[in-house]
Amino acid sequence: MSTLPVSTLTDELREDPVIAVVRAPRIPDAAALCAALAEGGIGITEFTYTTRDVTDHLKRASGAGWKVGVGTVLTAEQAERGIAAGASFLVTPGCRPEVAQAARAAGVPVVLGALTPTEVAQAVDLGAAAVKIFPARAFGPGYFKDLRGPYPGVPLVASGGVSAANAAEFLAQGALAVCAGTEVVPPEAVAAGDWAEITRRARAFTEACGVVRA
Repeated sequence: MSTLPVSTLTDELREDPVIAVVRAPRIPDAAALCAALAEGGIGITEFTYTTRDVTDHLKRASGAGWKVGVGTVLTAEQAERGIAAGASFLVTPGCRPEVAQAARAAGVPVVLGALTPTEVAQAVDLGAAAVKIFPARAFGPGYFKDLRGPYPGVPLVASGGVSAANAAEFLAQGALAVCAGTEVVPPEAVAAGDWAEITRRARAFTEACGVVRA
């Protein structure tokens, strides 16, 4: 099995272990959204290819200096477009060799999706900076402790079904980071530009995780 690459992404996740995953039909101001999330304690945001005009949002947010990545990346072409738009990391829902190759060519970290122990090994072999266990709700927090046995050095990210009620347990059981979805960034609040509500939700989530920012 290949060695995981040294990645500033994993270092950042150790300090800031929550990724806000945004899926919304409309994002009026991606930079303002990232600012609202950061005020609530979440400094890393993933925009996804299930969102319309995602590359425009990446350009706006990254241009304002926010740490953003692009998710639901399925092809090399999507990977390249996302990187060109300012994504500093890529996320896939499953093991995607062509996405991993594009990320490696660009020197950008990729978080590859996996669920089974075999898929975790495949993700590591493809050069993943971290492995996203999706859907995390399928086996729960204890599954991360189980994976730590054969894969003690593999950074794992919990995604899918993570909430304020269970996020701390995922972290306690061995997840490097967790993904916060609609509980923190509900599509209607994002579309309305209700940044105060986004900040409130982000703060409630990070406090539940035990992640407190000044």
